[in-house]
Amino acid sequence: MAMIAVWVKGEGQGVAPALREAAEKVESSADELVVDLAAVRRIDVEGLRAMEGLVSVAEEKRVKVVLRGVNVEIYKVLKLTKLAPRFSFESGDSGRERS
Repeated sequence: MAMIAVWVKGEGQGVAPALREAAEKVESSADELVVDLAAVRRIDVEGLRAMEGLVSVAEEKRVKVVLRGVNVEIYKVLKLTKLAPRFSFESGDSGRERS
């Protein structure tokens, strides 16, 4: 299985550029894209738009997107914006799927 891994660092405006860059890296030859958000404490509207763009590109290319290390606050925002079902989730330490 081919996998692409992306580590996102920063807050607010730092998140969106990293997610847009990840969307550019998505290739149909990859089966899975893992985005590590453990260093991100909050996400702004621009970051949410970038996440939506990332998952749209991935779905188009049939690539599974796994978010790793998502904190509770970001997870709640993803649920409220109805983006959560479009991702798979792993905790940052155990690697077990959350939902």
